[in-house]
Amino acid sequence: MNRRAAELRADAEAALNALPALMLSAERLAAAATSGMHGKRRPGTGEDFWQYRPAAAGDTARSIDWRRSARSDAQFVRDREAEVAQSVVIWVSGAAGMDFSGAPTRPTKIHRANLLALALALALLDGGERVALAGHSPRPGRAQADRIGMALLSRASLAVDDDAPPHETLRPGQRVILIDDFLGDPAPTLAHLERAAGLGIEGALLQVLDPDEESFPYSGAVLFRSGSGALRHDTRDAGGLRAAYLARLAERRESLSRAALNAGWHFGTHDTAAPPAQALLWLWSVLEG
Repeated sequence: MNRRAAELRADAEAALNALPALMLSAERLAAAATSGMHGKRRPGTGEDFWQYRPAAAGDTARSIDWRRSARSDAQFVRDREAEVAQSVVIWVSGAAGMDFSGAPTRPTKIHRANLLALALALALLDGGERVALAGHSPRPGRAQADRIGMALLSRASLAVDDDAPPHETLRPGQRVILIDDFLGDPAPTLAHLERAAGLGIEGALLQVLDPDEESFPYSGAVLFRSGSGALRHDTRDAGGLRAAYLARLAERRESLSRAALNAGWHFGTHDTAAPPAQALLWLWSVLEG
């Protein structure tokens, strides 16, 4: 066995060993965050009752619920809930910077992103939806959750600072979730949104940051470097950079939020010190909307 094959096998075994812990955490998160939630509520051709509504022009006599109508002077139609499964595609950035954590007590950004992606997939699959990671075919069922978890854990971290969602895999009828820190070059993300909008695809961007990236708590002499080490900045007065950094972060968020809105998407933020359920509930609400 050559060295590359041995490394791949070691990585696969490590991912396999880590899968049960990630799956358990994701299952608990999905169960806690989605308890009490209902499925998609819209009229359709399913079997489950959704609501009564007043009869309108175009409703046939067969569609009238005569028992309900007999209790008032109006006629009512019994709507049923739609049972059309949707396809949801989730992309998690593998850029080098996603492996950052500002404190040993906090998870890395990639760990939190993987947890949210898998918990969202579990919740959606439990609701009968088809789910996949970007570049793969959406499928239903519990076995798909295992495949998604394994794929998330077995990915090798990129040695570069930027990663981009593969817009060539976009398909009409999908909903897409992009999870990244969005601190790199925004051009690929903006191009992805433009292409998705052209195909009528809706979705959401979730920016995951460490609290240190949110507040920039540094002072004195600090050597800053990107996740890959390709970019470096040595300063003797890190505190003097705080205002400019926070202004740039706010500008980036405003730009992404505006681009998402123009594409019919949503933009949200999450920091790794916050409960992951908050971000999961937001993602769920976006897909329900």
